[in-house]
Amino acid sequence: MKIRDRHASVWCLSRALAVASTLAVLSAAAQEPSRLSLRLSDELTLSSAAPRTAAIPTAAAPAIGARDYRIGPEDLLEIQVFGVDQLTRTVRVNSRGMVSLPLIGTIEVGGKTAQQAEAVVVAKLAESYLQDPQVSLFIKEYTSQRVTIEGAVNRPGVYPLKGPTTLLQSLAVAGGQASLSDMAEVMLYRADASGNRETPQVYDVDRIRAGELVDPVVVNDDLIVVKRSKSRVILKDSIFKDILDTVNPFRWGQP
Repeated sequence: MKIRDRHASVWCLSRALAVASTLAVLSAAAQEPSRLSLRLSDELTLSSAAPRTAAIPTAAAPAIGARDYRIGPEDLLEIQVFGVDQLTRTVRVNSRGMVSLPLIGTIEVGGKTAQQAEAVVVAKLAESYLQDPQVSLFIKEYTSQRVTIEGAVNRPGVYPLKGPTTLLQSLAVAGGQASLSDMAEVMLYRADASGNRETPQVYDVDRIRAGELVDPVVVNDDLIVVKRSKSRVILKDSIFKDILDTVNPFRWGQP
């Protein structure tokens, strides 16, 4: 009887181990598709997120300012010397490209970038007056730079660029959009190194205003053209024609 009970116990134990092993295999098999599904889900999420990131609207316009600009006559410069407030000056470049500063006298800055002119001031001050001078030079007004704005704006014309200026700021200077303007396709023509106009960049000003697109910086000799909206022109002409037909005294006698 004891032998039979022992065999029964061994049989039960072996069955239990077999069941446990089977459950472990099934559990591993069940978890593997889950991990695969998770990996696939992550890949799909990443792949679907990539187009949305790439589709974020931006404006492809080079940001250019005082770093690339060459100082010209009538430009207004602000020169600061760290720790020496008496040497801080706001000066205008004369017709020969020269400015006059305390201690160092007259120096030539015309044709130089802000960084190059800054280096000249540092060198002059370091010659005899200051040890390791810290100088900052800012171009406050780019009076030798111009931007032309024409088309459906209230005041088309040629305007000076007084410091870094964006497309929206330029349009505001020109009086803003006219009644028939198409602000969804404002064209910006930029000259290349040879002075030839490149293919225009087209900007949706309404989306720039809404913060959906970057407001591009305009540079010297840019041409901004605001087109007239064809649909608004057609609507205006149609209404105008209807009014003329209504008040035309000869119309009523026609068959």
